[in-house]
Amino acid sequence: MMRRPLVAGNWKLNGSRAQTTDLVAASMRLADQHDEIECVVCPPNVYLQQAVDQATGSRLEVGAQDASDHEAGAFTGEVSAGMLGDVGCSYVIVGHSERRERHAEDDVLVAAKFAATVRAGLAPILCIGESLADRDDGRAADVVAGQLRAVVDMVGATGFGAGVVAYEPVWAIGTGRSADADAAQEIHALIRRVLAETDHALAERTRIVYGGSVKVGNAAELFSRPDIDGALVGGASLDAEQFTAIGRAAGARAHPE
Repeated sequence: MMRRPLVAGNWKLNGSRAQTTDLVAASMRLADQHDEIECVVCPPNVYLQQAVDQATGSRLEVGAQDASDHEAGAFTGEVSAGMLGDVGCSYVIVGHSERRERHAEDDVLVAAKFAATVRAGLAPILCIGESLADRDDGRAADVVAGQLRAVVDMVGATGFGAGVVAYEPVWAIGTGRSADADAAQEIHALIRRVLAETDHALAERTRIVYGGSVKVGNAAELFSRPDIDGALVGGASLDAEQFTAIGRAAGARAHPE
């Protein structure tokens, strides 16, 4: 099965109105000129409406960096997936390692956020990945599989919806280090096998993207591997030229020479 490559930019705690305008404009050009890929930008919440309004009429999709597991209620500071959909978002990142670590989000909470996002009609981008200690101890596969199974066990094949899985080794996020393409492919193949435990069709259709210091220099090699269906890009997504080049590399995967 040919899965349409996905390239998503996670801006994290960065941006301004002016920067949003510039980055969205560049991402719109990428999305409109390369319809073989799906392009998503994930600004901070305060710039989501600006991004959605600017991207209207283009192929560019807008996503949020997090969503509550609750739909409404007395949860000060929280934003629900339904609210994000109401302002025009299509995607939501859930389970990013920075949320897991800094906000003590465990597998159960991440699974609940995933489920809430699907119920709201949005597509979750589920981040999973091992720490350096996990990898050094030979536990990378067990950790990644456990994080994924926590979600699949809660929502099942049907509840997985249009979910995307992003393998992001924690030791490679924002460090400049990246898993080499073969090591990344090994974990991506594992993820697909875990999904197949529940449903083979789910495993075949689910896009599994790589995140963790993705940049122009390593994008093409990563995308050449059969189970790597794109990227969740961090720092490089704040540079329009780099993000565009990464997107083009993903497009080349969809149409190899």
